[in-house]
Amino acid sequence: MAYATATDLVSRFGELELLQLTDTDNSGQLGNSQIDSALADASDEIDSYLAGRYALPLATIPTLLVAVCADVSRYYLYGAAVPELVRERYQERIKFLVRVASGTASLPIPEAANTSTDADGIEISSDGHDWRRGSGAFGV
Repeated sequence: MAYATATDLVSRFGELELLQLTDTDNSGQLGNSQIDSALADASDEIDSYLAGRYALPLATIPTLLVAVCADVSRYYLYGAAVPELVRERYQERIKFLVRVASGTASLPIPEAANTSTDADGIEISSDGHDWRRGSGAFGV
């Protein structure tokens, strides 16, 4: 499941830019396969940061993740010729995802969306705390 759509990319960056990036056969049509691939890759990258803190797939997708996915997808669509502004936006989005993964930032989703239920009906919930040995106040 992608966090953004081709329509989201068009509304954020314009059809002309996406045509320039994806219309490889000069047909005047968006390259939907390239866009879908970039959206899927971006969503997978986002999931790699969210997986440790949130039950995936998310029940609701915050608007913030749509924007993150759009910027990451745009970066992927440029390939090797990434303009500096696009690179900077990508780097800022990754920094945000790192903060989410580390627990210093959170997604604006309801607490109920941050729970999962196993096959026995037991509910598991996470507030992002790390209870590994040596991470507590007592160094245990």
